[in-house]
Amino acid sequence: MFDNEKIISALSRAGEITVVVIGDFCLDKYLYIDPANDEVSVESGLTAYEVDHKAIAAGVGGTITNNLRSLGVNVICIGLIGDDGEGFELLKTLDRVGADRSHMVTTDTLCTCTYTKPMRLQSDGSYREMNRLDFRNFTPPAPELTDAMMRELEEVIDGVDAVIITDQYYQRNAAAVTDRLREKLSALAGRRTDKIFYVDSRAFAAEYENIIVKCNQFELIEYFAGGKGDPEDMETVIREGTALYGKIGRTVYVTCGADGMIVFGRDGHVRVPGFRVEGEIDITGAGDAANAGIVTGLALGLTEAEAARLACAVSSITIKQIGKTGTATPGEVAERLRGDGA
Repeated sequence: MFDNEKIISALSRAGEITVVVIGDFCLDKYLYIDPANDEVSVESGLTAYEVDHKAIAAGVGGTITNNLRSLGVNVICIGLIGDDGEGFELLKTLDRVGADRSHMVTTDTLCTCTYTKPMRLQSDGSYREMNRLDFRNFTPPAPELTDAMMRELEEVIDGVDAVIITDQYYQRNAAAVTDRLREKLSALAGRRTDKIFYVDSRAFAAEYENIIVKCNQFELIEYFAGGKGDPEDMETVIREGTALYGKIGRTVYVTCGADGMIVFGRDGHVRVPGFRVEGEIDITGAGDAANAGIVTGLALGLTEAEAARLACAVSSITIKQIGKTGTATPGEVAERLRGDGA
């Protein structure tokens, strides 16, 4: 069904392409706690959990960036961060993977979105995640910040192959991606048809124009179909995916977990099977890995279905990396494609 060697050969040229990742970025901060070090607070009488070490990584748009860089793609990051310690740490994580973060927009009116994850040591040596502590903004960013992000994009657009918009949150206008930014990006995509524009949107996929859309089967049914239907029923997913394509007039990718991906386009839909994965898995970041694979494939000239095939290979590798948001290298992807044989 697929020419795996064609996909592998295309991926060998990943270093020749540049992709902008624009929109929502966050910091993932893991705090590791050993119960043996618990203390009772003198001030409150409550147990104080003592953090003995931490790990940080770029999340949301940062996860896509990490996956693109692991595949060898050049990446320019454009997002909003606060003038705070979390923003400083987020920039350092982007530096660490070799992304160009010089176009990030910093403001003292917002905090850096952060997922703080306390991890408590268990008797078997593993860690269990406790209640998360999130830094979030629940007021819209000023229009001037949206305009600043667009200026940064327009400054670099001539030299890039593709633009990935990462639209993470369910709440409207509560993060970097706002109605104003969606409108401006849709307009730019309409003018710059020589560039690939692609969005991963949980709740607002149907509000983009001139842009390739990706969501998962649950988001498709919940937010596009209004929760009417079973997201596990592929006939329902195909019906609603076809309707979404008809509404936006651009390719729609719907990820379906272990069932792979469905690509909706001019000639109907194509089902791209997933890769069989044995043993324990961690699906955190699988969708962002798929984003990196799809856009890398499209920018390298693969067909829509071949790009989905590449994406399925990438995500099947990342979900085997337990306890962290994984990435895949070209060598690992080649091994997975050749081992599958489909």
